[in-house]
Amino acid sequence: MLSTARSRSLFFVAALSLSAPAAADYVFSAPPRGEGGDESDVYQPIAEYLSAAIGKKIVYRHSDNWLTYQNEMRKGTYDLVFDGPHFLSWRIEKLQHEPLVKFPGKLAFVVITRKDNDRIQSVSNLAGRTVCGMPAPNLATLTLYSLFDNPARQPLVREAKTFKQAYEDMIAGKCVGAALRDAAFNKLDKGKNAANVLFHSKGVPNQAFSAGPRFTAEDKQKIVNAMLAPEAKVKLALFLDRFNMKDKDLLPASRAEFEGVALLLKDTFGFDLAANEDPARP
Repeated sequence: MLSTARSRSLFFVAALSLSAPAAADYVFSAPPRGEGGDESDVYQPIAEYLSAAIGKKIVYRHSDNWLTYQNEMRKGTYDLVFDGPHFLSWRIEKLQHEPLVKFPGKLAFVVITRKDNDRIQSVSNLAGRTVCGMPAPNLATLTLYSLFDNPARQPLVREAKTFKQAYEDMIAGKCVGAALRDAAFNKLDKGKNAANVLFHSKGVPNQAFSAGPRFTAEDKQKIVNAMLAPEAKVKLALFLDRFNMKDKDLLPASRAEFEGVALLLKDTFGFDLAANEDPARP
């Protein structure tokens, strides 16, 4: 008869084997998003739908914090990823990922200040001052940082959980500027006309899916075909609704449109684009 300790050990090993993906499985992931939990209701249907499309098992794996997500992504743990264009661009350069499909439109950002703040006339006036924004690697904040060649002169970011909070904190005088999506700013400042736009970015491609080198070219094309098929709107309804895209179509994505976007990560730890960097280094 097994001892109690050995029984517990065997139970623990068995539990791990049930919860962890097999080595041959393909791993799909997406960034942690606030208080959304593991969002398996949003992403698991994608894994199941695409598993059926390519005839190979894809499992969804959640990371509950940005540090874990970034480290696992950098190490090449994820075979299929849905996230922002800066990360996707980096994976193209460093991990041989291929962009597959994307949301339509571009992501553009603004840097603003209060209209009655006469001391801030340009972005350069924000050097060393406090700006409200979501913590990096949020694209609005990385866009703000990219406007300053010297990291020592970058603004100090007062962290906000949402673009709405960043805007409202700036209006309340808790910071002299704010960085946020242009669409969010247009909605928040509408009818108030309380802020001046110091900078408006040209925009980068929207969020997208990319696939790593473990997938064959045939697998990747099957994934693209499945994501663009009319039935995808039904199969992925929760996902599309989560990003307010249920009335819009996914589009094919190309390498060229993501070229250079990774430079927004140049001051983010672990994402140095030097030629001799090893992306698998922890």
